[in-house]
Formats: sequence, C-alpha cells, structure tokens
Amino acid sequence: MKTLFDFEKPIDDLVGQLDKVKQVAEKTQVDMSATISELEAELKRTREQIYGNMTGWQKVQMSRHPDRPQTLDYISMMCDNFLELHGDRTVKDDKAIIGGWANIDDRSLMVIGHQKGKNTKERQFRNFGMANPEGYRKALRLMKMAEKFNKPIVTLIDTMGAYPGLEAEERGQGEAIARNLLEMSVLRVPIICIVIGEGASGGALGIGIGDRVYMLEHTWYSVISPESCSSILWRSWDYKERAAESLKLTSENMLSNGLIDGIIPEPFGGAHQDPAQIGQTVKQQILTDLNLLKAKNKDEMVTERIDKFCKMGVVVE
Repeated sequence: MKTLFDFEKPIDDLVGQLDKVKQVAEKTQVDMSATISELEAELKRTREQIYGNMTGWQKVQMSRHPDRPQTLDYISMMCDNFLELHGDRTVKDDKAIIGGWANIDDRSLMVIGHQKGKNTKERQFRNFGMANPEGYRKALRLMKMAEKFNKPIVTLIDTMGAYPGLEAEERGQGEAIARNLLEMSVLRVPIICIVIGEGASGGALGIGIGDRVYMLEHTWYSVISPESCSSILWRSWDYKERAAESLKLTSENMLSNGLIDGIIPEPFGGAHQDPAQIGQTVKQQILTDLNLLKAKNKDEMVTERIDKFCKMGVVVE
C-alpha cells in the first residue's frame, strides 16, 4: 500500500482526478485533452509548491518514509560487489550496523552504515537501526582495517539514535561512540559520510566524522529528535512540529551553519520516488570526492579534518 503523508494529500487528490478523467476519456472516446492538460499543469504546480517549501517536520517525515532506500539498497545500487564483515571481536555482531569491502567501479573501499529494516520482522532483527556499543566497535574495527590496507571509507547514516537501553550503557555505549569520534578524527585514509535518512544524536555522529559530510535533500541531522525535544521542553509530543523548526535540523539549515559540506539533491518528491536515480547521484558524489581526496597529503588531510570539526560552534568562557 502506498504511503502518503498529510501534506501530500492535495497531490494525491489531483492524481486521482487525473486518473478518473483519463479512464472516462478512454471508455467514452471523448476528447478530454484540455481537461487533462489543465489537471497536469495544476498537479505540477502543486508538487512544486509542496515539495519546494517543506517544513522541518515534513522533512523529518520524508526521511522516515518506509519505501526510502536504506544502506543495503545503496550498496546494491552503487557497488559491483560487497563482502560483509561481522562482529566486534568482543561481544557479538550488531545487526543495526553493517559493513564490509565493496567496489565502486574500479575503486575498492570500506562501506559502513546503519540498517533499519523494511518490515516488522527485519526491523526487530536490525533493532530499528539503533546500534549497541558492539555496533560502533565493529564499525571502528572495519575502519582500522581499511586504514591498514590504505582504502577509503564511506559511511551511510540513518538512525533514530544509539540504542538507549540499560544494557547498552552498561557495556559502554558512551565510551564506544566517543572512541569512534577520536579514532575517526585521525584515520589516515579518506572518509566520506552521507546522511541518507535520519541523523539522530551520537548514534549518527558515531560514524559521522569525515573529510566530506553530506546530507540528502530530505534528511535531518540533530542532537535530538523533534518528538524527544518536545517531550522534554513541553512534556508532550504535541509540539514536535515547533521543535523541528527550532532545532534547525534540515539539510539547508545544516549547510548554512557550516556543519556539513554539501546537500545531495533527491528525485522530485523524495528518494523513494526513484531509488535508481538517487543511487547513481550518491555514487557519482562519492567518486568525485575520492578523486579529490586521493590527491591530498595524508598529514594535511587529517589536519583539515580536525580543524573542520574544531571550528564548529561557538565557545564562550
């Protein structure tokens, strides 16, 4: 069943009217081309108006669309082959984060990303993309392996946050994420990070330190979700739309604040409308950046990466 958000209802109504007119024209053999053209023009204007002026909350909704491509989808669309690697060599294999060797055209690289799952059974298996400490330790193990073999790293971020359970904290959730931030800052290979869906809190940042950090057009990246922010500030989820606007979490907000390096455009209406197109777009962006980063001196690359993140924000003593 097709998933539609409330703000997309005017588009759906027009599509329904257009389909009915076309059916009537086909059955009755009456020339209704003028009506069809008028409806098509109105549909185009409505789409441009809605998708061109989305609010922060609407972009949050779009980032959660059930048909939106996830990490495994991008891997299958971009990579010629993929060899998944498992386990953190300490506790277990966290299914919320996947990673392994892949080839994009003639380039060998390490791909790591969150995987939410497409249906109820898979979402439970993947823990809804919320990683435990062992997931971040697995990611770091794979990054260190990539550094050992002098291969670039690509991370695909899509999570509601790190798993907040008591057992995760007991096994060192905060330390695991902090360790990743430290180690990723000084890895001597190119790192490209792309937010493909939700980018929530330390769960996203745990694989989000890179030489290039991008967001897809209809994604969000913030220290907290709008619902959680609303529940803390107003003791209710009813203010989630207001919270989304206040958090400045959209790709446009993040770029204007200098927190990301660029925005990757999505197909009209969202990545789920044309997965093949967005897969090709992301692939080309990765290849372009790998060519640029490959030419950099490693010491210079690490210094620039550290400086970039150190300049973020304002510190007042």
